[in-house]
Amino acid sequence: MGFGFTLRLAAIAMSYALSVTAPFAQVNDYLGLPGPIALGGEQYELAWSSSPQDNYIKHEYVPAGQTVEAFEDMVIIETLIGAIEPLQAAAAQVENLNQGRPNDPLLNMDLIENEASGEALLDFLLSDRTAEGELVIEWNAYRYAPYEDGEGNAGILLFALSHRAYGEENGRAFLESLGTYRTDQIQALASAPLPEPAN
Repeated sequence: MGFGFTLRLAAIAMSYALSVTAPFAQVNDYLGLPGPIALGGEQYELAWSSSPQDNYIKHEYVPAGQTVEAFEDMVIIETLIGAIEPLQAAAAQVENLNQGRPNDPLLNMDLIENEASGEALLDFLLSDRTAEGELVIEWNAYRYAPYEDGEGNAGILLFALSHRAYGEENGRAFLESLGTYRTDQIQALASAPLPEPAN
């Protein structure tokens, strides 16, 4: 599949949607979080990772039997070291969504700030088509939290959940069930302990 749609945060690839990850022959555990990651009653295994810059690491996890190239469910964990706050990161994602998909009839989003914890939670729905014309609908919940690495450097941590439906029929069924699914998954993500990278 070739979506070619990549969201960028402050010119750094900090969490994207409806784009395809190039497979790696070997997956490196940059964060010391090999999985499985348990979330919403599902177990997710580390399937892809990248550290394109010294201050940025991304891990992707999928359930057994799924791949990052054609997943239905995915957990994403990212760390970004730098002078950025969770709400700023979420706001940048909102801006990218609005600029990147102005003609998407399904684009919808909601942003919640937790002032007590300093976290922000953004959930959004969007759609695209593959090069072959197949409809893909994706719902995401991105939980942004303050983060400090092992050397005392501050930044943010992203703990995210992504779900895709492929094809008109599956997409229609997913949209019909989205209300309950969204509520349950946001609750699971918001109440889950944050991942604790070892480095």
